[in-house]
Amino acid sequence: MSTSPPSRRRFRGAVVVSLLALGLLGLRDTASAAPAASALPAGTAAPQAARGGSPSAQPPLPASLTPLQADQGQVLLFRSRQRADFGPLLQEFLTQEKLSYCGVASSVMVLNSLAVPAPAARGYGPYRFWTQDNLFEGGSGGPEAEVVQKRGMTLAQLRQLLAGRGVAATAIEASGLSLPELRQLLRRSLADPEDRLLVNYHRQGIGQAGGGHISPLAAFDEASDKVLILDVARYRYPAIWAPVAQLLQAMQMTDRDSGRSRGLVLIRRPGPTGSAVAAPPPPGTAAPPGPN
Repeated sequence: MSTSPPSRRRFRGAVVVSLLALGLLGLRDTASAAPAASALPAGTAAPQAARGGSPSAQPPLPASLTPLQADQGQVLLFRSRQRADFGPLLQEFLTQEKLSYCGVASSVMVLNSLAVPAPAARGYGPYRFWTQDNLFEGGSGGPEAEVVQKRGMTLAQLRQLLAGRGVAATAIEASGLSLPELRQLLRRSLADPEDRLLVNYHRQGIGQAGGGHISPLAAFDEASDKVLILDVARYRYPAIWAPVAQLLQAMQMTDRDSGRSRGLVLIRRPGPTGSAVAAPPPPGTAAPPGPN
């Protein structure tokens, strides 16, 4: 039996990735395309894109950020050798249902993409999958929904929430993370289909408007030293490639609620027996003693 040469296999892989990106990035589920009016603070108008406006109403991106939809964004994706998480995450890509639900939407994407056993989904009969509602019903640990609706989640709370849903979750504070260590983590994790990375960063650290935010990381392009963020606030910003050094600075900014730096949560899928299998964090990224 003959085998395809590596160049042909890479081409086929690029075609699959292209179809996924072009086909799924344009989806906007009508039930979750923007926060419900009831989720917006009193007197706050819904974002322009959520009211039926065009993407041009979104805040402009700095030149250092590359939208995935752009030609150059597609080039980075095709060229990336660390994109094992991209397809599974894109299949589950959704929009946060409330302004404070970035961590909730990101967690749902990760759990579904790893096929973690889920509770019943209201209105779907026997079908079981994680939603932004049943995430708070299908496990133990982490903040209550009422708390998240008001304040969002800190890095520690995000880890606690996920750890109570049948996966191994490790919080990595950016204050103890060097740039080489971050690159090492991106290379390893984003080439491994068995784990996922969620990033907790401050938008202003990468030149965007806004404050703290959480989203999944999906690919790493070593040549440009950029990482792909699948932004769950899809009514506000598109999926973008961000410089790794810039993202590290954004993660190192202090979270006012916790008084600590932001960072990453590494999530591992359940093992064959149903127990979560954890991978040790790279050197220098162990969380400090005490609750994390």
